[in-house]
Amino acid sequence: MNSTNAPQQLPLGVSLRDEARFENYQVGDNGLACGMIRQAAVGEGEQFLYVWGSEGVGCSHLLQAACHVAEPLRRPAVYLPMSEIIHLSPVILEGMEHLGLVCIDDIQLIAGHAVWEEAVFHLFNRIRQENNTLIVGGNAAPRQLPIALPDLVSRLSWGVVFQLLPLDDENKIEAIKLRANLRGFKLPDDVAKYLVHHASRSMNDLCQMLDHLDKASLTAQRKVTIPFIKQEMGW
Repeated sequence: MNSTNAPQQLPLGVSLRDEARFENYQVGDNGLACGMIRQAAVGEGEQFLYVWGSEGVGCSHLLQAACHVAEPLRRPAVYLPMSEIIHLSPVILEGMEHLGLVCIDDIQLIAGHAVWEEAVFHLFNRIRQENNTLIVGGNAAPRQLPIALPDLVSRLSWGVVFQLLPLDDENKIEAIKLRANLRGFKLPDDVAKYLVHHASRSMNDLCQMLDHLDKASLTAQRKVTIPFIKQEMGW
């Protein structure tokens, strides 16, 4: 594969989150999906994958993790979050079929944008011809998306489709303890349990709250304890 002229991540103004890696993903009941995405990232297994789920289950995390895995293998990859590029012309997709891995996130956002629906459809066909890999993430199964182009809906259903399941409370506790470790501090079990049982059930909200508490604790020069959380969050 000649990737000399392949588009890269930075010119699009999109960067991968450094912590969005397989090692940092709390798998829960999503082991099979996680394993197949990792395989696809290195060019093995399925050529097309579609993963979907509600906010906070980790679709974006896993798509970025796949790109991180591809990088050291010198397998050109690009992460395309539609939430950040939908305002651009779909001409940016031209030539991306030459990349080893293309990950399109939040595919539901192109619904009703005829030029984007058409462009993604043609990109899908070109990737197939080049025998490269496409992973797509969305908030619903392909046939539940409000996409108007029937052929695109059909293409999105060609590969293996996985629904990512939310974490149970035990796995959420482990997930925020892991995130705390990544931020450089230890979160005791009782504190992690308190957060999970008293805060939003959304993992995104929990992680944002933990990041806020970490910054607040550094400013106050105090540890993240239950009394500190109650004071900081007004609970």
